[in-house]
Amino acid sequence: MSVPSAPDDWPVLAYDHWADTAQTLHLWTQVVGKVRMALTPAINHWWHVPLYVSARGLTTSPMPAGGRNIEIVFDFLEHQLRIICSDGRRELVALRPISVAQFYRETMAALARLDVRPHLWTTPCEIENPIPFERDEMHHAYDGEAAQRFWRALAQADRVMKVFRGRFIGKASPVHFFWGSFDLAVTRFSGRRAPPHPGSPLAPPSVSREAYSHEVSSCGFWPGAPGIAPLFYAYAYPQPPGFADAPVRPAEARWDTGLGEFVLPYEAVRTSSDPDNALLEFCQSTYEAAADLANWPRAELERNPPQGDAR
Repeated sequence: MSVPSAPDDWPVLAYDHWADTAQTLHLWTQVVGKVRMALTPAINHWWHVPLYVSARGLTTSPMPAGGRNIEIVFDFLEHQLRIICSDGRRELVALRPISVAQFYRETMAALARLDVRPHLWTTPCEIENPIPFERDEMHHAYDGEAAQRFWRALAQADRVMKVFRGRFIGKASPVHFFWGSFDLAVTRFSGRRAPPHPGSPLAPPSVSREAYSHEVSSCGFWPGAPGIAPLFYAYAYPQPPGFADAPVRPAEARWDTGLGEFVLPYEAVRTSSDPDNALLEFCQSTYEAAADLANWPRAELERNPPQGDAR
């Protein structure tokens, strides 16, 4: 049984206070994420693409490179990009205020010194007006303290979302960090096929069709955007009738018409007397709304009683 967190474990996080660093870091994670996508065999629902929260930051997990494995880690404690190879060699790129173009050049040079030369499509994904990595001199901010706060928030969300995932014995995604949308997510599946997804304006239709090939209930953490505070979110695809009006918990959770999903402010979780329970209630109640309204076979998909909870 894990030990619940205390409110002080959840850092203050306000997007507008670190917006420049967030935008630069988003693009740096895309560089590394595209290396993972290039080196890793394709997995259903694009699960070969995300990064994962680690004890020091974000990691690709081991990736095949010929007869070797390499792993790339954003270390937000020592502010380094660590490229580790199974033959004992390693390379470091310092995380500091440099442009996306410079980060791209240094990362690719470090990989080349390890005899790893992935072929990347260098245009960023899922952002408006993308600038190819090698030409992006616009984004060049790095506040190490802010990046570390972001990682600490991810680490708390990751820990609780893994507890939620452990309650489910049906098909479920890992808890993973999508560098395209810059969010942490976990998804449960009913097991039934879904109607073809209409697609997203910022991603190829093939991506959405693969990701949403089956009915899902998903929840996650997003650090926000200009004018939007960090939040937890939950949605269903396809969205069953009545979903937007379903009662969810805790009291601070609400349906956001603009986003088309339930949201819970990160600050409400952080300042709760029991942050773990507040987030678990949000994940559980939004899942129950989706599953009950869509008639999921819940008895076949859930642990009873739940195992691995933080309580």
